[in-house]
Amino acid sequence: MSRLPEFQRVADIQADGEPAFEAWLYHFLTENNLEYLLNPSIVSSPEQLRFMVALHDEQVYLPCDDDLFFRIYSRKDPKALSREYLKSWRFIVKLVNAYNMGKTDKRRIIGLCRYRFRLFYTNRMILPSRMIKRLVGIVLTQCGDPDPFRERKRRANAMAAKLMRDFVFQGVLNACPSFGEGACLTIPEMRRRLDLLEMSRIMALSTHEPLWQDEDAFADLEREARAFDVVYPCLATAFNRESGEFKKILFIPDVSGGFMLDLLLIRSLVRQGHQVVLALKDAFYFNTPTIWDAEGDQCLKTALEDALHITNAHVTKNELLQLMRENRLVIISDGTTEQLNMYRVSVTFARAWKECDLVIAKGRRNRGVLLGSSHQFTRDIVAYWRDEENGSFHAEFKPRARWVHKFAEKDILGQAKAIVREMRTAREEGKTIMFYSAIIGSIPGQTKVAVSLVNAFVAHLRDKLDNTFIINPAEHFEEGMDGDDLMYMWEHVQRSGFLDVWRFQTVEDIEASFSLIGRKVPAMWSGKDSTFSTGCTKEMRIALDMQRKHPELQIIGPSPEKFFRRRDYGVGTYFDATLKG
Repeated sequence: MSRLPEFQRVADIQADGEPAFEAWLYHFLTENNLEYLLNPSIVSSPEQLRFMVALHDEQVYLPCDDDLFFRIYSRKDPKALSREYLKSWRFIVKLVNAYNMGKTDKRRIIGLCRYRFRLFYTNRMILPSRMIKRLVGIVLTQCGDPDPFRERKRRANAMAAKLMRDFVFQGVLNACPSFGEGACLTIPEMRRRLDLLEMSRIMALSTHEPLWQDEDAFADLEREARAFDVVYPCLATAFNRESGEFKKILFIPDVSGGFMLDLLLIRSLVRQGHQVVLALKDAFYFNTPTIWDAEGDQCLKTALEDALHITNAHVTKNELLQLMRENRLVIISDGTTEQLNMYRVSVTFARAWKECDLVIAKGRRNRGVLLGSSHQFTRDIVAYWRDEENGSFHAEFKPRARWVHKFAEKDILGQAKAIVREMRTAREEGKTIMFYSAIIGSIPGQTKVAVSLVNAFVAHLRDKLDNTFIINPAEHFEEGMDGDDLMYMWEHVQRSGFLDVWRFQTVEDIEASFSLIGRKVPAMWSGKDSTFSTGCTKEMRIALDMQRKHPELQIIGPSPEKFFRRRDYGVGTYFDATLKG
């Protein structure tokens, strides 16, 4: 076998055509069930992945910390890798022992899991977190109980809720700080410092597990609260005064018990004016809070009674932003039952990450995935956790990749409003207003060709049609905008009520466009029209809706029924999803 190349960081790995490495990489991804082309219904597409991870062309994302990946890749430290697998195995044995069942049943289930574990252990290609997920699936199926830790989590939450009501806890949390002799603070500066101090204290206390496991842990309160010195600088950086804006925050919690204090932190963020999206696990993942817990645990139900639960795992950008505008606290599922894994999260989680400004992630496992990886991400991250060995508190800020541009909602709406103003002016001048819907990215690798075709054909229409204002989407594309951003912008334009004619690209339009640029129609373009694009399909639905409100709107092009063979447009893409079977 060819020698595999060496890498210094996981972020340096690219699928660049080296056959031996690409074969190994494909094997690794398939063994961990992370290859999109094999399972497009459950694995994030490359475009969806780029909502969260800052990836250049050909760069490959791997959902673990660098150290773990290189232990698997290089095989240079087999003992350390063995410890990772054996630690994961102990989780499974602990899970089985949590069930109240006979010894015979326990031996049978552990025996079944052991066969699978030995296969994974011998192969040494699967990530421990992925192995745990598969073995947990076996245990839950065999035992018929979807959450054996349910009562354990409820007890931890109840104890934490009792702790939070105690006057000792309230005294430690709310003790007035000293800003030092001679400190001259304005009221806004004092308010900011107090907000950051409150958040820091809650974060430090929320990671100290004895507080919801041992009723005698109150003696540690003041000492643990002082650990806030570690996280305060991170928060001061993340909530810097220069931005001067309220933030949209994605919060990823860790374990039950401490989750009650997380909700206290979230309340503080909401009180300050921020919006929070809380991401819970979709189903059982040991002590981690789940969507089920939020609905079935009375402590959580009371604490979250004014939060909005989004149950749609494929919420659109428009829907998500609308719900976030109407609700300061929104709860979603991350779509997984495992450690944070960008390949397996739901569309809703990926869009929430993309629309937020800051990610706050709690716990060692989240820290490993986000900070232990050399990959950069598309959003600023604050991670905080306790050291497993000595219990020390840590916090760290990881800025988003500098080259990633975030198109804020107000920026996109600003572009839409500018186009609408042009339409209003054209209407006042007595012009007919036409929108041209065409294939832009529905043929992978042909986006530049598609743009040149649309530009040529619209120029031709402008020469041919008198007193007509034509909106050409290709003229309003900005580098870095993905399909979600563009569709969000265009929907605001299309629903403005100013359109007189909505023209959809036909086969004849495409043939004429190639003629205008002096080329024959390539085979991949032959027979194509706007019905081939799921972006145009979405626009046809909008066009029909607007025509019901404004019957004078003329729709020109292929008949509507030819569009609706297709699903919604691909997440974050300009091109289409598959035809319905």
